[in-house]
Amino acid sequence: MRVHFLQHVPFETPGILTEALKDRADISFTRFFNDEVLPRTSDLDLLVVMGGPMSVHDESVFSWLKDEKRFVENVIKQGKSVLGICLGAQLIAEVLGARVFKGAHREIGWFDITRTPEVASSSFAHFWPETITAFHWHGEMFEIPLGAQRIAYSQACENQGFIFEERVVALQFHLEVTPQLIAGLLAHGANEMEAGAYVQSAQEIRQKMALCRPANALMRRVVEEMAENALSV
Repeated sequence: MRVHFLQHVPFETPGILTEALKDRADISFTRFFNDEVLPRTSDLDLLVVMGGPMSVHDESVFSWLKDEKRFVENVIKQGKSVLGICLGAQLIAEVLGARVFKGAHREIGWFDITRTPEVASSSFAHFWPETITAFHWHGEMFEIPLGAQRIAYSQACENQGFIFEERVVALQFHLEVTPQLIAGLLAHGANEMEAGAYVQSAQEIRQKMALCRPANALMRRVVEEMAENALSV
């Protein structure tokens, strides 16, 4: 299987994803911060769109966003599998016609997400938990695109993820995080950690690093399911 990552900043890495995929996939990258070019859509089976501190609306600042949106849209139209995380999920939502906007709350830290009833009719039904504590770092959120199934919500954000046509998965939260990835976010995103009901301190976040393990286990299940779908096309 050929898996291609779109990475927006050096410190938001694939985390556990490269380890989860290394034995079953050829992995490649487009690192926009290094001005790397996008591949041909025919050269991938699964596209993974990572997070980043920018907004989907920042095309005037990051000119590559226009090309990235067009690329993601074409990959989806060609029936391939796509996983989006945080900013990546918002990009998927936008290219599918849904609105991305500033949320009522900034959500940073470890918070529970709850499964929706719609999961029962999806390919995630056999493994998606009723609740799990996931890592969050976002101020914007998305509406659910037409035809997609909402899969989770939290107290701060009613739309935490969706599945579209059983092959496109958007996750507002982070299941891929490792202690090293979180350390990078804390180092580069300290200016975003304004006091709020759903913003934890750096100390509290560090104290809960053991939560990476169950989050990573669920991330592996998601990737396994998506890999099977990608190879069945």
